[in-house]
Amino acid sequence: MATYQFQPTHYFTAIGDYPPVLRIAPGDTVITSTVDAAGGDQHGKHITPGGNPQTGPFFVEGANPGDTLIIHLDRLSPSRSTGLTRTIISRQVFDPPSAQTHLREAIADWDLDVTRGIGTMRPSAVIPHSLAVPLAPMLGCFGVAPTRSQIVSGTALLIRRRRWPRHFFASGGRAISTATSGPYGGNMDYRGFGPGTTIYLPVFTSGALLFLGDGHAAQGDGEILGTGIETSFEVQFTVDLHKGHRIGWPRGENAQYLFTVGNAYPLQVALRHATTEMYLWLQEQYQLDPRTISVLMGMGVEYEVGNVYNPAYTMICKLPKHILADLAPTPLSPDTEG
Repeated sequence: MATYQFQPTHYFTAIGDYPPVLRIAPGDTVITSTVDAAGGDQHGKHITPGGNPQTGPFFVEGANPGDTLIIHLDRLSPSRSTGLTRTIISRQVFDPPSAQTHLREAIADWDLDVTRGIGTMRPSAVIPHSLAVPLAPMLGCFGVAPTRSQIVSGTALLIRRRRWPRHFFASGGRAISTATSGPYGGNMDYRGFGPGTTIYLPVFTSGALLFLGDGHAAQGDGEILGTGIETSFEVQFTVDLHKGHRIGWPRGENAQYLFTVGNAYPLQVALRHATTEMYLWLQEQYQLDPRTISVLMGMGVEYEVGNVYNPAYTMICKLPKHILADLAPTPLSPDTEG
């Protein structure tokens, strides 16, 4: 169980089959950094093209298709004292005609006080008021290398949503833009991906090839501005592996909740994916009958909107852990423990 300090020198704005920057083993910890969504580093200097640049990929020894990669987000923190947001709510969440149709896009600058845990928006010509919000660091975009079919279907969605898929052609069809998301993860922008969270991702290729980036110092549900408070990050994560255990969509847990993620367009399809994945998780872990699972979920689940801005929307299905306190989970067999 080693700890690696990794300083990236190159970033990708697509997730796919790229040469790994570091090989790590289950149980290893990585301390690294990410640039902001526009390519700005810890000094605010633009060092790489924007579009959610990713640190990685990290090759996880022993990971193969059909396994589940486990990522513990040990620590996430802004690495500079400034950030930025857009200032107009996306027309995708407004009834037309929008009350903001006459407004032109502008950027708001923020001062980030990590010690106090407060972000303060600077007054400007476009926004004369100073606003303060609690910092709640999260990763907006991360994932593993997807399958060829996921790349093709995700790229087709990009085209349908009027996003030019330059990464698909530049990579020879081996990668998909960080603008979107799918079963592999991607640009989910769910504010629940914060420090202390454990994430489970399906593995589709040898080594998994883990990418991460797009740190937000704070963000509301839905990412309705198209940004959180975008800034560069320091990240510490630890990986593990559940061999021979296949999942369909990203899963996660923290001290209070289990949650599952669906990424799709339209939103109803994303909700179906998230709900189905939670059902399957309970079936696997607690060996409950279908009606018991259905009633348990019907009385207990909570839904959150991860994003309604990106080409694929993100829905979260959450179940409070206290509801499961009296149920005994099925133990993992020794040959499938990570």
